[in-house]
Amino acid sequence: MNGTGTLFGWAFGDVTRSEDEAYLDELRSDALANATKDAESRGFEVEPGTETYTVINPHETLADLTTTPDQLIVRCTVKLVGPGAENIHAEGPMNG
Repeated sequence: MNGTGTLFGWAFGDVTRSEDEAYLDELRSDALANATKDAESRGFEVEPGTETYTVINPHETLADLTTTPDQLIVRCTVKLVGPGAENIHAEGPMNG
């Protein structure tokens, strides 16, 4: 059976460049590549066009980001397809 699930990919960058759209596009691409690599390592495929992005600037959030001070964080969420994918869910900060 082919199920669907979700997975996060990540990229980290220079917080001082958070207004640079070209730089953010590079980080988005890196985050998607990270998610795709993780999916492949688990035996799944990423459904094309399902990626969504969240840009987290530690200076503009209430979250405690002490583990990544002064880093811009880009999270990419993708939809997984393949047998067993329904057991993988992007939750909280990690992939479950």
